[in-house]
Amino acid sequence: MVTDRVVAGGAGERVVDGVDSAVYTVPTDAPEADATLGWDSTTLVLATVRCGRVTGLGYTYAPAATALVVDDLLADVVTGTPALDVPRANEAMHRAVRNAGLPGVAAQAIAAVDIALWDCKARLLDLPLVDLLGRARDEVPVYGSGGFTTYDAEHQDRQLRGWTEEEGIPRVKIKIGESWGRCEDRDQERVAEARASIGDTTDLYVDANGGYAAKQAVRMADTLADHGVTWFEEPVSSDHLTTLATVRDRVPMEVTAGEYGYTLPYFAHMLAAGAVDCLQADVTRCGGITVWLRAAALAHGQGLEISGHCAPHAHAHAAASVPNLRHLEWFHDHVRIERLLFDGVLAPDGGGLTPGHDGAPGLGLTLNSERARPYRVA
Repeated sequence: MVTDRVVAGGAGERVVDGVDSAVYTVPTDAPEADATLGWDSTTLVLATVRCGRVTGLGYTYAPAATALVVDDLLADVVTGTPALDVPRANEAMHRAVRNAGLPGVAAQAIAAVDIALWDCKARLLDLPLVDLLGRARDEVPVYGSGGFTTYDAEHQDRQLRGWTEEEGIPRVKIKIGESWGRCEDRDQERVAEARASIGDTTDLYVDANGGYAAKQAVRMADTLADHGVTWFEEPVSSDHLTTLATVRDRVPMEVTAGEYGYTLPYFAHMLAAGAVDCLQADVTRCGGITVWLRAAALAHGQGLEISGHCAPHAHAHAAASVPNLRHLEWFHDHVRIERLLFDGVLAPDGGGLTPGHDGAPGLGLTLNSERARPYRVA
C-alpha cells in the first residue's frame, strides 16, 4: 500500500521505495570484433527504481555480475532517499562501493541506478528528462557506428549504406587495428572500401580501440588522411595519456578517447594531459547522468566538446542539455538491443535525435516485457 511516501503529483515526501535489477543477454546478428576484442552476444543490466506508483529505468552494458552490485551494495543505500535528490543518492552509491573498488563493474552499476533515478524524477514531475535538465539544443547529432573487423566487404558496405542512404546519417565510423594492429593492409583496404561506400560528402571516422603502437598509429594516419578520415578514436591505448597526447600532436585528424572513463578524475587527467581533441564519455560507465554532465562541464571548461559513447537512448536527453555536445554514437549493437527491449525508442532521421519531442516523461522508454522475456538470464 502506498501511503504519504509519494504518489506522482501528490503530496508528501517522495522517497525511493526500492531498487531492482534484471539481466538480459542478446546474441549479435553476426560475429563482431574490434582491434582487441571479439564477442557474439551483449549483456544489458537493467535497474529499476520504484517510488510510489512511478518506476524509473536505467541500464548499462556490462557483465551480469553488475546486477549483484546493484542488489548487494546499492539498493539499500538508495532506498529511502529523497527521489528528487539524485546527486545525494549518487554520492551515497559512490561511498558504498569504496572497498569493492569503483572503476569497472561498480561504476557501471552506479550508472544504471543513477539513470533510473533521473528517469524516475522526471516521471514524478511528468516531464521529459531533457525538459527537467533544460535544453541546450533541440536535435542531437548521431554517427553510425559498427564496421566491425569481422565484416566482409559486402556486409560493411550494406551497413554503411543503410546509415547514409536509408537513415540520412552524414557521419559513420568503422573499426580498424584488427588483431592488435597486425593487419595493416586489411585496415587500409577496409578504409578505402568505406570511403567508396559513403561517397565524398559523408564524414568518415575510425576507431582503433587502442590496438596500434604509437609510431604505427602515426604511420597509419597518412593513409587515413588520404581517405578523408577526420576522427581517429583511441589510436593507442588511453591508459597511456602521454603517448596518446604525442600521437595527437603528430596526426592531422582529431584524436578522441574517454570511453573507459569510470571516474571524474579520469577525465580531468585526460584533459590535463592534452590527450584528446574531443572528449568521449559513456553515461553507462562513468557513474550515470550525474557524472556525465560533470565530465561535459570539465571539457567545456577546456574549450572542448564531448561525444556520448554508445547506448544512445541512455545518453540522448542529457546530451541535449549540454552546450558543448559534438554527437552521440549510434552503435549498431546497442541500437538493435534498445529497439528490441524498449518501446519509445528514437529514430535518427536525417542524422539527429529529438529527445522529448513527444512529451513522454523521463527517458520516454518502457520495457517491453514480452519481447524482452526470451533474453532474460537473471
